Amino acid sequence: MYSIQEVCNKTGLTAHTLRYYEKEGLLTHVSRSSGGFRQYSDEDMEWLGLICCLKNTGMPLQEIARFVQLAHEGDETLEERVKLLKDHREKLIARMDEMQKYLEKITWKVNFFSGKLAEYQKKK
Repeated sequence: MYSIQEVCNKTGLTAHTLRYYEKEGLLTHVSRSSGGFRQYSDEDMEWLGLICCLKNTGMPLQEIARFVQLAHEGDETLEERVKLLKDHREKLIARMDEMQKYLEKITWKVNFFSGKLAEYQKKK
């Protein structure tokens, strides 16, 4: 079991964010110690890893909450969960393609202006 501070250190998330994820239904069933302190299990850590992955790749929190809800409903929701993940993956691939184009343009500009800079410095 992990304390909220240990989870913060391991994930880089703040305690506020962890509590918010619980409130929004993204992280469910976090147990409490006899003193009322949150205790995170390895399963909670796995969920946090997935939540962060989905969030950091652009999935809205509402969709993540839907995915979590479906997971808790059981295997009869597998088809919908797979669809959610496939749709997200397609959006991510499209974003990556777009970012690749931007990277290529920026790389071209870096090379162009580096050449201009080299010419300028030779004239000095």
